[in-house]
Amino acid sequence: MSIDILMPALSPTMEEGTLAKWHVKQGDMVKSGDVIAEIETDKATMEVEAVDEGVVQEILVAEGTEGVKVNAPIARLSGDDAAVTIAPAPKSETKLDAGSGSAPAPSAARVATPTSDSKPDGRQRIFASPLARRIAEQKGLDLASLSGSGPHGRIVRADVEAARPGQLGAPVAAPGSPAQVASNAGVEQRRVQSLEQQGIPAGSYDLIPLDGMRKTVARRMTESFRDIPHFPLSIDLEIDALLAARTKINALLATSGGKISVNDMVIKAAAVALMQVPQANASYTPEGIAMHHHADIAMAVAVPGGLITPIIRSADTKGLAAIAAEAKDLAERARTKRLKPEEFQGGTFSISNLGMFGIKSFASIVNEPQGAILSVGVGEKRPVVRGSELAIATVMSVTLTCDHRVVDGATGARFLAAFKLLIEDPITMII
Repeated sequence: MSIDILMPALSPTMEEGTLAKWHVKQGDMVKSGDVIAEIETDKATMEVEAVDEGVVQEILVAEGTEGVKVNAPIARLSGDDAAVTIAPAPKSETKLDAGSGSAPAPSAARVATPTSDSKPDGRQRIFASPLARRIAEQKGLDLASLSGSGPHGRIVRADVEAARPGQLGAPVAAPGSPAQVASNAGVEQRRVQSLEQQGIPAGSYDLIPLDGMRKTVARRMTESFRDIPHFPLSIDLEIDALLAARTKINALLATSGGKISVNDMVIKAAAVALMQVPQANASYTPEGIAMHHHADIAMAVAVPGGLITPIIRSADTKGLAAIAAEAKDLAERARTKRLKPEEFQGGTFSISNLGMFGIKSFASIVNEPQGAILSVGVGEKRPVVRGSELAIATVMSVTLTCDHRVVDGATGARFLAAFKLLIEDPITMII
């Protein structure tokens, strides 16, 4: 019988991806463990392999198709009476099978689970994510009228955001279908019309299509800036002692080939400060404030088409040499899209450093669900007043952007005070 191969979820938050390449064609025999496709998310490209075996009857989604929803059929296989899922190849160190925590694909011989069933009192129970329920309530939508595109027909955020108040839910057009192509073309046409309406004539610019990363960055930053009550706190730091310490440490590391940067020392200082002021190492959730046990520092890395934030896990427990080596490795693999999902998802605190570009000071947007992000500017010679005397020092400006729901002004100020002491007297980082 025919069995559908479904689009895998390569991370817990993945909702869609790009089917970059097929490694099989119609008529090929597929065995368990065979790499059959490459999937691109907004952050990484990963090979995927078949879990079961059979003969490829039909390719349903062509190479290069964007916006393929998780759990959407992408190919058809003839084989046993069970749906075939595909999982990341071993290099990703993640398997989307029963042992991975991901929901298994529904059997091809069974009818898909409906989005609701009857409660004992006769009312309908709706299967929807908590976020989808909250957005539906804000938009005045009846969840019972929507079709779910999540696992087993569950209603997810994308289903609610695509609907309008008073409008019945409708099935999402299949990726690559004429309806989906027409929809995408309509969006592009509306964008062009919008520019023309603002006085920018057609033909005076080149329109570069949004890739998956840019779309995700745009969506997440818009949601964060709009929905999170945030505020900035800025201070100046004298970093001459830190620069001198860095020179000595690098001299000691020269024989082993190691080298630390100012940013590595900033990461370490932030991690130690978060342990000293644990209220700043926290996340807001509807159920309560999550107080994190370790400082998992996400560092912003510029990559073609956007940015990504690989994470130094438990940076509070690591030395400067270990942080430097890990940061270098993560940054290099981030630029070539070779990070595993667990290496860039999560984190308890972020650091964005634009000092190497000569930026004096700036304020970043909070990277939800983290409670704060530190923006680091360039270190430069500036006049400073010491007592009644004027002097010259190397000064670096930093700005802490806080989620006011979890990190209030006093907490943010205590964190910056602790961070300032660590930066200006770097020996205290290792005591």
